[in-house]
Amino acid sequence: MKRSLTARGVATLLGWGGSLTGVLLFVALWEWGSEAYGSFLLPGPRDALGALVQLARQGEAATAVWATTWRAMSGFALAALAGIALGLLAGLSRTLGRALEPLSTVLLGIPPIAWIVLAILWFGSGSAATIYTVMATTLPVAFAGAQMGALTRDRRLQEMADAFRVPPLMRLVDFHLPHIVSYVFPALITALGVAWKVAVMAELFAAEEGIGAGLAVARVNLDTAAAMAWIVLVVLLLIVAEHGLLRPLQRRMEPWRQTGRGEA
Repeated sequence: MKRSLTARGVATLLGWGGSLTGVLLFVALWEWGSEAYGSFLLPGPRDALGALVQLARQGEAATAVWATTWRAMSGFALAALAGIALGLLAGLSRTLGRALEPLSTVLLGIPPIAWIVLAILWFGSGSAATIYTVMATTLPVAFAGAQMGALTRDRRLQEMADAFRVPPLMRLVDFHLPHIVSYVFPALITALGVAWKVAVMAELFAAEEGIGAGLAVARVNLDTAAAMAWIVLVVLLLIVAEHGLLRPLQRRMEPWRQTGRGEA
């Protein structure tokens, strides 16, 4: 038991150490680029941090964070629910899968900027346009993950369940769900990153508040330090959403992965 806890602690420290090394390397390259091209074209980390502190003191950062987070997560949640449900149905039914796959390909091929233009024409400027754009661009990703998870189920487990007359609910929870989840969560993590980027892009054109709207103001004022501050802020929000929401949920839904790591 002690060895398992020690090994897990060492693995965690090594993981954090690797992540910290990557962050420090990125910051060093950022600083080098700022010195090479000048602070007007590429403000350094200290300039961006100073601008971010100023935005926080003025109260703009908190308002923008709330607006962007609500829009991005609302669109992501709607896309995840609809995409997973349709993907599971498409994976379980070959006929439905053949019917929905072309539609998913078409949706995935439409660029986000086209969805933004359509959303503005349909809903006008505001939150509805941003939420709809996020949902339209992330739904195919969730759909593909759920469909692939349903399609690649182990047929031998299905035959064993038939032989032993396992109840349908037990089949779903113990046989099929663990496998499907292993495909769904990577797709959701990818969709979450897309959701944040698309939300900020949509706000740039279709909102008067939010991180995207802040970027628009920075562009008009030629304030590159403020633009970098908004970019840093949205990256921090994405990291918090992924590691504070999806990763813990994934660990809770996939306990066997953690057990395997601890025993190793």
